[in-house]
Amino acid sequence: MDINFTKEMPPLFRMEIIINTDKIQMKMRDFVLPDNNEAEFIEIASRLNIKKLFFLYDFNSCDMDKLQKKTESLENKKISIEAGFIVSHKNIDKALKHSRLVVAKSSDSDRILVESKKISIIYGFEESHRKDYMHQRASGLNHIICELAGKNNVAVGFSYSSLFNKKPETSSLIMGRMMQNIALCRKYKVKTAIASFAPSPYELRAPHDIASMFAVLGMDRKKVKESLTFSL
Repeated sequence: MDINFTKEMPPLFRMEIIINTDKIQMKMRDFVLPDNNEAEFIEIASRLNIKKLFFLYDFNSCDMDKLQKKTESLENKKISIEAGFIVSHKNIDKALKHSRLVVAKSSDSDRILVESKKISIIYGFEESHRKDYMHQRASGLNHIICELAGKNNVAVGFSYSSLFNKKPETSSLIMGRMMQNIALCRKYKVKTAIASFAPSPYELRAPHDIASMFAVLGMDRKKVKESLTFSL
């Protein structure tokens, strides 16, 4: 499956990437949102040299017995897998009884979630429907959330699949917000995680493609590697 990653970038970012990422040796892992397509995720991830998949399920709609049987049936030598949950501030404690990995998508409860110290990652800030300001983007992230995330060891997640299947102007908007949030995370020394958070295995990309993209967005080489190999 040959995919030209740059074709999916909006015109503003469809440029020659000159950073050398070939020497970045990493054991990339990805966080994905499967919908009865786990086997496909495993097959495509193994082709892309992704070493581990974290399957994230909506905790509110998850049948624990079925999930356990499913994850046991998927165990194989191709790739490591682990299950976790997408949570809200109302069900974090229940979810933690079933998995060490609880992840939240940005919402109106961001501060409560980060202050809880119980989530591993919070992602999707850039997908806010708020309009950007004249001199600043409404990137969903601010210095208060960053300070709390740094203090409470919560990582900010960047979803590269959020750029796919969008109008060029929407992709450009999300990329601009990502650039601002990357700068905020750097300033406040917040841990970051780069992943697809994708519902479809066809939205996965190879490590060197993602590394190149986030270098363009302003993330330095060391931080790119740390974010692609994020561990709990």
